[in-house]
Amino acid sequence: MSTRKIQKGDEVKVIAGKDKGKVGKVKAFVGDNKVIVEGVNEVTKHQKASAANPQGGIVRAEAAIDVSNVMYLHKGEVARIQFKVEKDGDKKTVTRLAKVAGKEAEVIK
Repeated sequence: MSTRKIQKGDEVKVIAGKDKGKVGKVKAFVGDNKVIVEGVNEVTKHQKASAANPQGGIVRAEAAIDVSNVMYLHKGEVARIQFKVEKDGDKKTVTRLAKVAGKEAEVIK
């Protein structure tokens, strides 16, 4: 299990930038601290004709957004992510917890 706070497939809410307030799922990571979120930060790209796209033209695509500009959504509310590390001899287990303001931390998935 990766120890990133935000992971691929998580539902997140944009908290800063031109798409503030939009919600989507994380599709991919770009580098260490950028994510591509479904339906967020869409850009227009001009593509040449190629074997994959014989017609070419103007294509809409999602661009990367900094991971600091998104927050994890837990049951419809934005939440901070915490890690709980349990050691049992040589074995170490890391559990992700969602901390919603004013509530007890809950285990994610």
